[in-house]
Amino acid sequence: MEQLVTYLARALVDQPDQVGLRVSEVDGARLFELKVAPEDVGKVIGRDGRTVNALRTLLGAAAHKQGQKARLEILDDRRAAPAPPAPPGPDAP
Repeated sequence: MEQLVTYLARALVDQPDQVGLRVSEVDGARLFELKVAPEDVGKVIGRDGRTVNALRTLLGAAAHKQGQKARLEILDDRRAAPAPPAPPGPDAP
């Protein structure tokens, strides 16, 4: 299943060398965390999430065929970045 997700993701993006996949066990299911270049996140998600939903459907079908459960999440570094600190207010020393 890892090869399936990686193959499909690399076919979708402009920078296939930056595709990474981490697999872990969570609540009895396999969690696939897909990481791509920041400028390729939109290509993997697709319009209205259609592309990522199609990837999830394929992964779910492949997992079901093997008697497993699977989830796919796209890691987006743009959202994970901490917010910059707020500038000091007028009351700051």
